[in-house]
Amino acid sequence: MARTAKKLTGAKKLCLSGGEALNCIANGKLLRGGEFEDIWIQSAAGDAGGALGAAYAIHHMYYKQSRDINGGKDRMQGAYLGPEFGSLDILVTAEKYKAPYERLENIAVLSTTVAAYLAQGKAVGWFQGRMEWGPRALGNRSILGDARNKEMQKRLNLKIKFRESLRPFAPSVLYEDVAEYFEMAGSSPYMLLIASVRQGRRHPLPPDYHQWPMRDKLDYVRSDIPAITHLDYTARLQTVNGETNPRFSELLKAFKDQTGYGVIINTSFNVRGEPIVCTPEDAYRCFMRTDMDYLVVGDFIFAKEEQPPWQEEQDWQEEYGLD
Repeated sequence: MARTAKKLTGAKKLCLSGGEALNCIANGKLLRGGEFEDIWIQSAAGDAGGALGAAYAIHHMYYKQSRDINGGKDRMQGAYLGPEFGSLDILVTAEKYKAPYERLENIAVLSTTVAAYLAQGKAVGWFQGRMEWGPRALGNRSILGDARNKEMQKRLNLKIKFRESLRPFAPSVLYEDVAEYFEMAGSSPYMLLIASVRQGRRHPLPPDYHQWPMRDKLDYVRSDIPAITHLDYTARLQTVNGETNPRFSELLKAFKDQTGYGVIINTSFNVRGEPIVCTPEDAYRCFMRTDMDYLVVGDFIFAKEEQPPWQEEQDWQEEYGLD
């Protein structure tokens, strides 16, 4: 279909939407196929994308506004179109649960502090700014971890997401560093492209690997970023640009300064079966129900070991089935 579209139009770039555009493997193959110079995929490419499409249609057709390409830049600017909450909202939540916190209003100090937690193998709930629009967490409603840590995939799955230990996680990587880790040149701002881990970072399979039990195959460390490397040496990655998300980019840069790696695990801030957290209270509840070590909401840092005991009237995990 893509080749036919190019034959009919002569276009050098491809724009995708619709539910099929959420197929990251197909998107990656299209990009690697070389038919197009670049591919852009709407962040909420499923049915939810119709909301933005309707708004743009009215903007152009009814209000007679022009459709500007804006010099090739991404007009969605990271797709941070959801609700935003201020310091007062965070303080109200902290007061409601009598939750101790530390406040670091200097973004450089905050980033350095959180990067150190990640480098120490801690799991961090990261809640910032406006919520992402679409199915992926893009650095504003995310659970973060160290992609170098081979145990982090199991821990996040079993102790935080409450799902099968084999489920893969996605990496967030600095836009300017993507080619250092993945066989890809360009951007994947909405985590909708699959790319291969660079050959130089891969660990070759042992000669008898294919005779191993499945569990041992899953546990084999495939690269120097094992927590985000799939069985076939690929990853579904998000590139982070400082222009669209300066706060998340600052954190990645701080982590790189401390570890030499500009890439971390980024998974959605929720547990199995739940929607992604939206409010500060949602975030604190998810934080306390799971094995996360730190919660960062805006400038506020909540350390698990300092929080009061969490009380549940019933087994909350029974509310949600397998996804």
